[in-house]
Amino acid sequence: MSNTTAEPGPRSPGNEETAAAVLQVDPSAEQPGSPVEAKAIVGRSPGQLAWLRLKRDRTARFSAIVLIITAIVALCAPLIEKITGTSPTDQFTSQLTDFAALPIGYLGGISGAHPLGLEPGLGRDILMQLVYGLRTSLLIAFAAALISTTIGVLVGVVGGYARGWLDSMISWIIDLTLAFPFLIFALAAIPVVENRFFNARDNIPASFRVGMIIATFAIFNWTNTARLVRGQVISLREREFVEAARASGAGTGHILLRQLLPNIWAPVLVTVSLNVPAFITAEAALAFVNIGVTEPTPDLGRMIFNSIQYLSADPMYTFIPGVTIFLLVLAFNLFGDSLRDALDPKSSR
Repeated sequence: MSNTTAEPGPRSPGNEETAAAVLQVDPSAEQPGSPVEAKAIVGRSPGQLAWLRLKRDRTARFSAIVLIITAIVALCAPLIEKITGTSPTDQFTSQLTDFAALPIGYLGGISGAHPLGLEPGLGRDILMQLVYGLRTSLLIAFAAALISTTIGVLVGVVGGYARGWLDSMISWIIDLTLAFPFLIFALAAIPVVENRFFNARDNIPASFRVGMIIATFAIFNWTNTARLVRGQVISLREREFVEAARASGAGTGHILLRQLLPNIWAPVLVTVSLNVPAFITAEAALAFVNIGVTEPTPDLGRMIFNSIQYLSADPMYTFIPGVTIFLLVLAFNLFGDSLRDALDPKSSR
């Protein structure tokens, strides 16, 4: 007895990948001298096939577990604070040395009360700084990725479908934005905008600086998504299913939202998964030029920046946030690569 696999059916409008159909045979139906009767045909969409390939990938499973644990820790930061009874701003200066303000004990003052030690100088608990720093970094990265992807998809779809002068103008804006250096703009724009709304003596709200960083990321990173989506739309706008929709009287909105967008979600999803780790490292880099998240809001990048002066005396203070960023970015990149392979039907993995 053998299972028979049915041939894929004809392509349907709006879907360029044919669903796989698996023919299941009822064992009781196969008798000597009688034909084999099909019990049921189970069809799988391209999304279901991609999900099956993703579940079989051990790298994807491992990276997904790391990311889920990180997200849970970040979301449960207030709960962890209640359990430990320590806030990220509490200072334990009595547990620091008098002459250099270094943590008393081994490995940066690691103890039962402070599992990751204390911060030199201020004596804050590194575990709580790390937990709330994860929350800040992930908030900035995901918000920037969502905003920049939304702008990029809208602009790319309009530019790729419109043609003519509108497409030329959008392409020119994309090229101009890509040519402008991100770091120089961030160094110039963030302080100027802050000085416009606040005086030098004012305490700038942490939410304002976070919003400025997210806006800066979104302004400079929508272009890559727009260029990718524009190329995909240009390759799809002359396909048969689009011509059929146009001939049947469908409007521009229907063609863009119901015909083109469902066929470009795979590369857009991969782009989002790879943009998030890029934003995490970029946000940490801004801390080194003193335009990152300000005190007292915990932040992984600022932790590394503050630890540079204590690198030789207390290397654990640099090691802990550095390894956290490394593992977080590595997990996102590995998951993004696995997602790209799973969504590519021609992939050999």
